[in-house]
Amino acid sequence: MSRPTGDTRKRSGPQLRRRLGRADLRAVPEARLALRELLRHWGDPGQSEIAELLTSELVTNALVHTDEGAVLTATVGPRALRVEVRDYVGRPPRPRTPDPEESTNGRGLVLVRSLADDWGVRPCEVGKSVWFELDAEAA
Repeated sequence: MSRPTGDTRKRSGPQLRRRLGRADLRAVPEARLALRELLRHWGDPGQSEIAELLTSELVTNALVHTDEGAVLTATVGPRALRVEVRDYVGRPPRPRTPDPEESTNGRGLVLVRSLADDWGVRPCEVGKSVWFELDAEAA
């Protein structure tokens, strides 16, 4: 995390904003599809898969680890894509070391940390926003 409060919203272009229902995991593929549509004409199409993967990780975390819904926002700026998932639980996410015996749990924030150009957690008045950015060349 190089910028704990990095923000491209001031230089924003096209934007996606979605409310995600509490524990509604159908929102994960829907969020990927909406992001893919947003990014269709921006950046390298092959790299948009990284953006979709990281978005689905943040959405899944918000829906599985909180009892409330969440809000997904993706903003295309001139130099970067910024994706934020805001939930209404103040407890910060805890990156875990994935268990090699488990195929799915504990990998979300590890992927975000590894693949995003920047990421962080921003406290909100109620809850928090977990975000990542990908440079234009990589999104």
